[in-house]
Amino acid sequence: MRVLGINALFHDPAAALVIDGRTVAAAEEERFSRRKHGKRPVPFAAWELPERAAAWCLGQAGLRPEDLDAVTYSYDPSLARQAREMGLHDPWDHLRQTYAWEAPRFLASALPGLDPGIVRFVPHHMAHAASAAFAAPDAERASVLVLDGRGEATSHLAARRGGQELEPLAGQELPQSLGLVYEELTEHLGFLRSSDEYKVMALASYGTPRFLPELRRYVYPTGDGGFHASGVPWAQLCEPRRPGQAWGQRHADLAASAQAVLEEVLLDLVRWLHGRTHDRVLTMAGGVALNCVANSRIAREGPFDRVWVQPASGDAGTALGGAMLHAAEQDPAPALPPPGTDLGRGWSDAELEAWLKTAAVPFERPPDVAEAVAEALAGNAVVAWFQGRAEYGPRALGHRSLLAHPGRSGNLERLNDIKGREQFRPVAPMVLAERAAEIFDGPLPSPYMLFVHDVRPQWRERIPAVVHVDGTARIQTVDAAAEPLVARMLARFEQLTGLPVVVNTSLNTAGRPMVDDPRDALECFGSAPVDVLAMGPFLVRRQEFLPGGGGGREAGR
Repeated sequence: MRVLGINALFHDPAAALVIDGRTVAAAEEERFSRRKHGKRPVPFAAWELPERAAAWCLGQAGLRPEDLDAVTYSYDPSLARQAREMGLHDPWDHLRQTYAWEAPRFLASALPGLDPGIVRFVPHHMAHAASAAFAAPDAERASVLVLDGRGEATSHLAARRGGQELEPLAGQELPQSLGLVYEELTEHLGFLRSSDEYKVMALASYGTPRFLPELRRYVYPTGDGGFHASGVPWAQLCEPRRPGQAWGQRHADLAASAQAVLEEVLLDLVRWLHGRTHDRVLTMAGGVALNCVANSRIAREGPFDRVWVQPASGDAGTALGGAMLHAAEQDPAPALPPPGTDLGRGWSDAELEAWLKTAAVPFERPPDVAEAVAEALAGNAVVAWFQGRAEYGPRALGHRSLLAHPGRSGNLERLNDIKGREQFRPVAPMVLAERAAEIFDGPLPSPYMLFVHDVRPQWRERIPAVVHVDGTARIQTVDAAAEPLVARMLARFEQLTGLPVVVNTSLNTAGRPMVDDPRDALECFGSAPVDVLAMGPFLVRRQEFLPGGGGGREAGR
């Protein structure tokens, strides 16, 4: 059974290929087009397809479009009729629905040889749910919670996985939407909605939830597995912030209040869901599931023994979920969890060397690139780390990363300057899995940066660059069996510095997708004040790449 999953309608267009229950490849179109999120989520863009991502997935498996048994499209326009008839969508939404109905023909045009008759519409939130339920390890019996801005006519789904089956239990109808409320706040605070919600989560740590009583009038659980979330008069609570304008305390307090009310509703939903299923495991997906602060509170205060969040929880993940759901329904072979998030493009050492020679840049091949990078980091260099296959989802997890020394307090400002980000934004630590509990308090292991952890007091002054203003860090635990190169680098860095932690943030600059191919890596390295590029087994050093460019500089203490 060869199933190609497609997400295209809203944003984060992506493709994923599942063969006999095994995930072979998955990639987001933004990594090919270099347009962040692939496109804006407006009806006029609904026709755009992840053509390059889909073609690459097929090429990775040596397949042609005519070899496929099915193509899934993670939106079912037949389910949107009710919402449209109720007038819940914008007046141009009919364009979105038209493009969805015509998706089989659009796909056949984009992938010559494809039979449009094999295209299957998958309900948006069922695709999200499958991406969590079937991708989670050891979750043959598990509860599923999906929350985002919107699907066809709902903004939420509670479900349960039992073996190969996925049973819906409850869904919240539009216009009630926790995701859309958070998007509205994002825009009110001067950020780009349906893109910068993570900035609001970071800003919330600088505030106090003094607007919480007012927000509870508009955002609250209904006690039946649903919620009310609409009609918040943002301007009455706090003046809007213009893009680029400095933020004030009221803005941070409003963000903190919205974060607090979101967490309250989520806790009510997971308690209701557990009351229905009594499962030990909760799996989560949807854009709201990328809120790692809320995830940690669910793990800490919720009734489930284990919480697993899909690393590609945003709409890109529905490409994988749609394919996995159809495969589970049609194929007796069990759905297999992907081996990791490194499902995108990769290059051999010979191919990387050819790229470097074509770029005519000086490079070296040290005996062990992991040890060489650890030594550079110990000297306070910032390293662009380009290794293996690219990550699927929004987190850099040791394949397309910027690395730095966590013990230098100034490296937070330094990295935010390199990336062109707001200074209130934190950076994350990666740590060897066996050392994590010594330094961080929270859900472990945490390989996908989807929870926040309290940094233990005795470590806060030792690794100040990765400690957020509230004393937390969004960590990535590294398993040496799964990521031997990263683990070797961390071990050597600890030998040199006494710190088993390295700063890890995504390899990109503000407004740009994560670096994906070697050209992207070289362009990013050439345009940003990064000291070392580690691309496969090769190193490029700035003082050789740009004579006079200098090496690692002191930053903080």
